Amino acid sequence: MVKVKICGICDSQGAQAAVEAGADMLGFHFCSSERRVTPEEAKSIVDGLAVKSTIVGVFIDQDPAEVREIAEFVGLDMLQLHGEEGPSFCAEAARASGARVIKAAQVAGPGDVRNLERFHVDFHLLDTRSRGREDLRGGTGETFDWNLLRARRSGVPLILSGGLSADNVAGAIALAHPYAVDTASGTEAAPGRKDPRRLREFFDAVAGGPSQPAAGEPLGLDRSTSGQPA
Repeated sequence: MVKVKICGICDSQGAQAAVEAGADMLGFHFCSSERRVTPEEAKSIVDGLAVKSTIVGVFIDQDPAEVREIAEFVGLDMLQLHGEEGPSFCAEAARASGARVIKAAQVAGPGDVRNLERFHVDFHLLDTRSRGREDLRGGTGETFDWNLLRARRSGVPLILSGGLSADNVAGAIALAHPYAVDTASGTEAAPGRKDPRRLREFFDAVAGGPSQPAAGEPLGLDRSTSGQPA
């Protein structure tokens, strides 16, 4: 079964709804984001969970000491490094924190997929490079062309992100065969506010097994018009 990461957790209600739906991983943004939480807020949410999921902290080009301190304070199981961090930064972050590392990359072409292969970390995460918003590191609510994943040769487990929802996640799984899928806006009623119904629909779509997109439908091209960041 493909694992599921629910990202952009901002409150206890959202965390609990995600866990009850079956989330394997919960993501907390400690970086510049409209879903950013403080370490104190995240710790309170995590400590309040009766059933624990794997806790992931999302960081973008932050000071190594800050990353380590937050990881230790909150009790992070994984660090998601979503900026320009190099291989040596990733290795040191893992050593200093004891957490597993997810190195994320934005995808616009096959070179972005291949470049990630120089990172010998625990997981690779591929997200969408925003069209016209280069300042956004993921969280765009847009998909990328999943056909680009055919350029991937790495054996590092893949987490697929970028505009995934109940409407398209089965097709993404069928094409990419990822270790896990990652969604934020696809399970929200509003930025930072999880919707229990959309969560259930997403998990039902994941559990329903791979299905191919309709004939003639471009793979991985976003058809939504919401424009909401994920």
